[in-house]
Amino acid sequence: MGTKRKTTAITEQQYTWTKSQTAAGKSANESEYIRDPVRRDRSSTASIEEIRAALIEGELSGDSEPFSPEQFKREMMEMYGDGTA
Repeated sequence: MGTKRKTTAITEQQYTWTKSQTAAGKSANESEYIRDPVRRDRSSTASIEEIRAALIEGELSGDSEPFSPEQFKREMMEMYGDGTA
């Protein structure tokens, strides 16, 4: 993947912070330190889109069936016992 150069203005405080974080070993260089939040934002956005797609798929799958916790528990007890050995 190729890279593109982008000039971005930051405050003196941001510049000092970026330098200190790089000097402390938080990243290999200042460019990597600046790129990291962009990567995290892209990953977060992708995760949100996956969740959104799953929700839409669920909504389109049709109406849900009634659920009885008591019946579910009875069925599980029949299949697996009560857990006391």
